[in-house]
Parts: sequence; structure tokens; C-alpha cells
Amino acid sequence: MGYNFTIDQGNTAAKVVVWNGNEIAEVACYRHLETSHIEELAAKFPPVAAIYCTVVRGGDDIVDCLRRLCGRVIRLSAGTPLPVSIGYRTPASLGLDRVADVVGAQVIAPGSWVLVVDIGTAITYDVLSPEGVFVGGNIAPGVFMRLEALNHFTARLPLVETDGDCPDWGYDTDTALRSGAIRGVVAELEYYRSQLPADAKVILTGGAVDLLAPYVKFPVIIDHHLVPKGLNSILRYNENI
Repeated sequence: MGYNFTIDQGNTAAKVVVWNGNEIAEVACYRHLETSHIEELAAKFPPVAAIYCTVVRGGDDIVDCLRRLCGRVIRLSAGTPLPVSIGYRTPASLGLDRVADVVGAQVIAPGSWVLVVDIGTAITYDVLSPEGVFVGGNIAPGVFMRLEALNHFTARLPLVETDGDCPDWGYDTDTALRSGAIRGVVAELEYYRSQLPADAKVILTGGAVDLLAPYVKFPVIIDHHLVPKGLNSILRYNENI
């Protein structure tokens, strides 16, 4: 039996997911992804196909390693055939992780309006139509970036941790900063949700999703593996064309 590998190389870490069809067999996260990590996983789960998505430069060594280990390898690019249509006017500049997020949303909620919110270093708000069109989206600073910017660009504001009390209204400098960052993102989320039809679904993903989710007042779907689901869907789609 062969497996599919999906690799999502983000700004701060890489996630490798091993798939048996549409089921996850293994998840491994690495601060610095090395070819030895791929080889170790391949010894346990022999791959037949793999897809590599990166938002940073480099990665040729990882792709070369994958090509040695399995017969079919896709390095996701603006030219890769997709199971969704791209309505973005500049598809070549579109972040590939955003593409994978939206394809993952189609897997979870086909035929629906979907707001996909990926909460990481930056936050992306992307919209998928019921017809499977990536309509477009917005990019904003993430929670950590907001706190770091407030510290960096002011003379006296401290750098505060995200853990801690987060009241509606801050009662000291730390809580004012923390609540301003966290609840500010929640307010953004509520605004973007209000711009879509009432029956639209909202999917939250990304490294900081658990930080924000407790403050959201409307139903959401939380999926920590949305990008890998999208990548696996793209890989399987290209198997049939």
C-alpha cells in the first residue's frame, strides 16, 4: 500500500501529513524540515505521490528528495491545475497556502459560501463561492505581529504575552494591549462574516486559532489540517486529469 505526502512549509514551521486515501495516517511538524525527516517517514509509510507547498524561498532539496522516493511529485505553483477556479486578478502573486486553504474548504463545505480564516503570523480572510470560485480575500497582521508592532514602534508600550486575562475592556496596560490585539481580530472576523450571506460557513485554521476561538460568538468550523486537506485534494485531482 502506498501513501500520499503533503508538505506545507510555512514561515515558522513545516507540517508533513501522511495520507491513506482521504484519511490521515501521520502528522509531523518540524521547525526546520530536513530531507532526513522525509526519508524517515518514507521508511515507515512508503509514498506513491507527494505535493509540496511553500511560502518561503528554497525547498529544492525537499522536492528532489521526494522525487527519489515516489513516482509523482507536485510542487504547487500558480500553474498547477486546481479543483477550484481562481477569481484573483493576479493569481501569480496569490499565496499558495491561501489556495490550499480554499481547496480544503471546498472539501469540507462544498456548494456553500465559505469564509476561510487562517490565523498565523499574518491572518488571511478568503472567500469561496458555492460554485467553487476563489472570489478573493484580505490580509491583516496576526495577533503576535500586532503586539510586537505596538512594542517596536512606541517608546513605552511593553511586549506582552498572549496568555492571560483578555477582558472586554483592558484594566491595565497589559490587558489593554492583549485585548486590543485579540479582540480586534475577533471584531475583524465578525465584520467579514457580516459581508457574506447568512448561511455562509466560517472555517478557522492556523497556528493561533485556539487563541481566538473562545471569543468568537457565532458558529465556526475549526480545522487544524485545512491546508493539508486542500493539498491532498489537489494531489488527487491531478491524478485524474
